[in-house]
Amino acid sequence: MKNDLNAVSSEYRPNGATEIENNLILNWYPHRIIDRFGRARALLELGLGHGYTSRIFATASDNHIIVDGASMVIEQFQQNTPDFKGQIVEAYFEDFVPDRRFDIIVMGFILEHVEDPDLILRRYREYLEPGGRVYVAVPNAKSMNRRLGLELGLIDDIYSLNANDVALGHQRQYCRETLGAAVRQAGYRITHEEGIYLKPLPLNVLKTLPDFDANLQAMLKVGVDFPDLCVALLMELEVQ
Repeated sequence: MKNDLNAVSSEYRPNGATEIENNLILNWYPHRIIDRFGRARALLELGLGHGYTSRIFATASDNHIIVDGASMVIEQFQQNTPDFKGQIVEAYFEDFVPDRRFDIIVMGFILEHVEDPDLILRRYREYLEPGGRVYVAVPNAKSMNRRLGLELGLIDDIYSLNANDVALGHQRQYCRETLGAAVRQAGYRITHEEGIYLKPLPLNVLKTLPDFDANLQAMLKVGVDFPDLCVALLMELEVQ
């Protein structure tokens, strides 16, 4: 039985506990991806989430299709983005069958949610055009802040799910090694990888620093070169 995705949709509404960092990360990494591909003829995006990424990818694709299984998230996005020209399909990722292939597929922060991420990786490989690319972003279990949390006894295992993970419906943690192994096993090669958001201190401490926003932007830019320590990982994949 599939999970009811509406059950965790409250975290994807404004003013959620993670809003500041969600806004930061989700408005950053789509531009990093677009810098890699330029413009897509047909872009498939798995998941709407907060809607930030979809608005950005819409500016860089001729045909934009989004798949999401949570009706409440879709409704919120449609209310907030009435001029969206792409197509939104309400379906579970495991069930969606497109009528075309795509040169770009984006899996942004969805593999940690799904029941069988290996199935998703294999299934959507078949929906790529020859030479097409998949972009995967996931939280990083071995980020600097989680490593510090482990050392301080705040978590009992680097791959543990914390309260925030549970609230967001996460089912697993990835690190660079485990994500790399998963995508290779699914038939991809990694053509580019980078880090998203190098976070040395808890957010409540960062808020006390002068130039808070400038510090956040610096942590995004510096983190690109240090994926092993960043809050999240970004990989570009092609079929082997």
